[in-house]
Amino acid sequence: MLTGGNVADCKAGEILLDQLPDTGLVHADKGYDSNAIRRQIGDCGAFANIPPKANRIWKNCFSPFLYRDRNAIERMFCRIKDFRRIATRNDRNATNFLAAVHIAAAVAFWL
Repeated sequence: MLTGGNVADCKAGEILLDQLPDTGLVHADKGYDSNAIRRQIGDCGAFANIPPKANRIWKNCFSPFLYRDRNAIERMFCRIKDFRRIATRNDRNATNFLAAVHIAAAVAFWL
C-alpha cells in the first residue's frame, strides 16, 4: 500500500490490519505506536509488540527479545532500497513507483 509522504504510518496501519491473518504476535515499528492500532490488534486476539515512542507517557509492554525477529523485515527493505529509483522516489505516479518496487523486489530476491 502506497501513501503520501505527509500521511502518518498509523493511518495506513489501521487499513492494513484489516487484512491480518490469524496470528498471536504482531511486530511493528515505532511509527505504528498508537492506542487505536494496539486496540485493533488486541481485538484480533494478538499481542502487539511495538516499541513505545519516546514521547509516550505510559510505556506499553514491549519485548526486545521478540522484536529481534523483525530484523529480517528491515533487511528486506534495505535490499529493495539498494535500487536508486526506489530509494529516491523519483517516480511521480504511484502506479509507476509501485511497479518499480515490484521489479526491484523480484530482482533482489531472485539473485
